[in-house]
Amino acid sequence: MRYRGLLLLLLVSRLVAQDRPSSCADCPAWNMPQQPFRIYGNSYYVGTHGLGSVLIASEAGHVLIDGALPESVPQIVANIRSLGFRVEDIKLIVNSHVHFDHAGGIAELQRLSGARVAASNWSADVMEKGAVPRDDPQFGIIVPIARIARVRTFKDGETLHAGGVTVTAHLTPGHTPGGTSWTWRSCENSRCLNLVYADSLTPVSAAGFLFTRSKEYPHAIEDFERSYAFLDSTPCDILITPHPDFSNLWPRLDRRNSNPDALIDPTACRVLAEASRERLKLRLATENRK
Repeated sequence: MRYRGLLLLLLVSRLVAQDRPSSCADCPAWNMPQQPFRIYGNSYYVGTHGLGSVLIASEAGHVLIDGALPESVPQIVANIRSLGFRVEDIKLIVNSHVHFDHAGGIAELQRLSGARVAASNWSADVMEKGAVPRDDPQFGIIVPIARIARVRTFKDGETLHAGGVTVTAHLTPGHTPGGTSWTWRSCENSRCLNLVYADSLTPVSAAGFLFTRSKEYPHAIEDFERSYAFLDSTPCDILITPHPDFSNLWPRLDRRNSNPDALIDPTACRVLAEASRERLKLRLATENRK
């Protein structure tokens, strides 16, 4: 009966999510339902098919990374509950970058859980004001998020603790000035792996913004390079990204039926760094021709 009840809750929550108005043209595709699953050890994927959200669980409380869209909240809540966990046991919510497709659901998730929220200095300021600043490359085309209360800040490389979970923050700016990637270790039996939730590193911007000549964000290129260097050097057994396609999550998950270690790829972070460098190189080449 409990299993049937969880399935019913999941179905109703997804139908409610689909009835909510979309935040953007791409949002219906981003918000497509996704069955939650164990990534490794105490780490679980609880996001939508198009937007990542990761729960790191412990008996003393959980950490949630990213809140996806405002309309994704019912799915995330249902996914967490279908795995047998309580949203009310989330003690800490952290974020990759503070765009509405990754932070739009955080205010509501904080309200439902009572969790504290932690973010980089730049992201915390955006969260508390609920406005997109001019040094965001996508200023003018990004929807503001709902204001978030009680946001604490951290320094680069700082380790955060909540319940029985420990995560480390790594500033990886470029896509936004406050971008953050997260690392932690999860274990199964005696085997422990390094997991990385790597922030987006694509040079996407509003029309008219030039990474090579921006007065609002003059050190954007240096920030990108610093972030690539982090991906090149960090221990990385399993990579997850805010947009799952950038880490080829779904093809890897499909292969896990025949290979239990299909999500494990120690080269994935370096491959992502190299692909991101190429995207930036192409973008800068187009700017230099203007």
